Amino acid sequence: MPEAADTLRPARFLGARNGLSGILQVPGDKSVSHRAVLLGAVNAGPVRISGFLRSSDTLASLRAVQSLGVQVDEQQNNLVVRGEGWEGLREPEDVIDVANAGTLIRLLPGLLASTPHLCILTGDDSIRRRPMARILEPLRAMGAQVAGRRNGTLPPIVVGGAALSGITYELPIASAQVKSCIVLAGLRATGRTEIIEPAASRDHTERMVRFGGGQVERETLPNGRGRITVYPVEALHMDQISVPGDFSSAAFFIVAALLVPGSALTIENVGLNPSRTGLLEVLARMGAEIEVRLTDILGPEPIGTIRVVSSELRGTEVRPEEVPNVIDELPLFLLAAAAANGVSRLTGAAELRAKESDRLAVMATFLRSLDVNVDEYPDGSQVSGKARWTEGHMDAHGDHRMAMTAAVAGLVSEHGVSVDDTGCIDVSFPGFTSLLESVGGTWSPEIP
Repeated sequence: MPEAADTLRPARFLGARNGLSGILQVPGDKSVSHRAVLLGAVNAGPVRISGFLRSSDTLASLRAVQSLGVQVDEQQNNLVVRGEGWEGLREPEDVIDVANAGTLIRLLPGLLASTPHLCILTGDDSIRRRPMARILEPLRAMGAQVAGRRNGTLPPIVVGGAALSGITYELPIASAQVKSCIVLAGLRATGRTEIIEPAASRDHTERMVRFGGGQVERETLPNGRGRITVYPVEALHMDQISVPGDFSSAAFFIVAALLVPGSALTIENVGLNPSRTGLLEVLARMGAEIEVRLTDILGPEPIGTIRVVSSELRGTEVRPEEVPNVIDELPLFLLAAAAANGVSRLTGAAELRAKESDRLAVMATFLRSLDVNVDEYPDGSQVSGKARWTEGHMDAHGDHRMAMTAAVAGLVSEHGVSVDDTGCIDVSFPGFTSLLESVGGTWSPEIP
């Protein structure tokens, strides 16, 4: 969260009168970029990473592995991470600052838990409110020496290396970050590690581990649950990782094109990992006209092209079992619901309250500023759609996804939507406003 008012970059996003059109590519996938750097740091030899997302979040991962003694050669969006296995990691001389990167503070402890080093991880105000017991408890059960503020529930957290043993652990909620932390620890544990998840969540970590020669298996269990089995590995062997365009970034343009009349957008080279594209299924139920074409497999990740044209949407329900694969796009779903015919409902999404902001509360306040009827529940929302809105205001609470969701709402408005802070967008999508302009969007800075 910004520390002072002069760090804010307020802006106003205006209606796109002539629709949005063109062919575009979004920056590299944030989730894949994080994992490529972290797994590259313990790879047996250098890994070339192309298409790396240079955002404030992913650069925090870069600094973290460098503080652990890993050499990284940088050239724009191409990196060479010179890993020397887990044995090549060194104890950092200072606290590791993850900044605003929730993925980093959840995954890095799993990578460090088996090393003979003392590491302290902290971050900004938002990170220091993130729940940490969900990763520290399974790591402790595996034998890791871990601790955190407020009895192990909040950052800063401390990870001390130890010999790990495989466990069977049942996740209380489906979480790709928590699952990934345990997977990374399991790669260095004695015996196999089993993770039971209540619903399928993003599988970027499992794909990349398999790409490097590790063994991670998933078995579907009754009632939609899954069992992920991780086997220890001597070393990972990856030569090159190509990072696809980020689907979560593309989602802002997908929803914008659907809602702004007269729009037709094509998004190329975007990641189409099925564990990430749940929003497409939700939008299809709402009547969205979207064409998806798979074009290639970039290393562990499928990529393709998405073409979307403006569509009349109808209300739908997002159920708890769908939430893990659409978690980052749920604010956009609520915005689409606000413009759809009928009532839409979201349930099973209490996890949104523990993101960079309380996204359920922030979205409810924002939609009401658009004069949209919304009922907020502990684990979701109900939205009654309307044709269009006149104007509105977003207090983003330093949350990049909230700011970009408001920008999309501004494109649909009659007189514009103001956002108190667009600087936070750099966390995941540097260049967002320029790309928006290139396809017909309009915005202007505001003087507070």
